Amino acid sequence: MRVIYSLAAAGVMLMLPGCIAKTALDVATMPVRAGAQAADWATTSQDEADRNYGRRMREQEARESRERKKAEEQRRRECRRAGYKDCG
Repeated sequence: MRVIYSLAAAGVMLMLPGCIAKTALDVATMPVRAGAQAADWATTSQDEADRNYGRRMREQEARESRERKKAEEQRRRECRRAGYKDCG
């Protein structure tokens, strides 16, 4: 029974330094990773900028299209009120 405990303890002691080293490395690199992530969030990549520009242009085109349709309908309504038959 003692042999099993001593082997288990030896195994744990052999694995522990690697675990401690990994933890120390993670703690040491954490500020660098956090800084890189903050910079990534703060800046806009060219791909994101292009995507946002495209979205704005599509929204603007849709808005202009709605306005054109509304103006055309208004023109037709005015034409009919004026008594014309073919208001296109």
